Amino acid sequence: MAEIEAAQPAQVDVSKSSNGPAEGYEKKCIFCKIVNKEMGTELLHCDEVISCFRDIKPGAPQHYLIVPTKHVGNCKSLSKENLPLVKRMVETGKEILQKNNITDLNDVRFGFHWPPFCSVTHLHLHVLAPASQMGFMSRLFYRLNSYWFITADQLIELLNSKGDTN
Repeated sequence: MAEIEAAQPAQVDVSKSSNGPAEGYEKKCIFCKIVNKEMGTELLHCDEVISCFRDIKPGAPQHYLIVPTKHVGNCKSLSKENLPLVKRMVETGKEILQKNNITDLNDVRFGFHWPPFCSVTHLHLHVLAPASQMGFMSRLFYRLNSYWFITADQLIELLNSKGDTN
């Protein structure tokens, strides 16, 4: 996998006030633990809805995970009502990239692993840049038009096509 550059990415708002785990917290979920600052992982962005941190096994020079701050299941469990969340995850990913001097959004990959190919069941968007510098294994793991990876645009289109939930 590609090495991460020595320069540290710019910090984003981390002004989350928390007195411990709250509603939407799954005690066995590693991403819930990270968001609740139990793992020592640096949060690059954290607000009431979205959190962001670096992937522990980067597939590109810049590889971030954008997660809902509250536990949400994997992308297969989403409904049309989750569209605003998914769109906000994508927008947050773009903001993180821009703060880290990635301006060519044609050379990035935004996507989700499709169940059962998820290592963590907490919804998470992979943001990889530059995609042109992904190694061989990363090109397989984050491959477009595969059974195990769906782009953010494909997920948004899928959710748009679902009927309204009541």
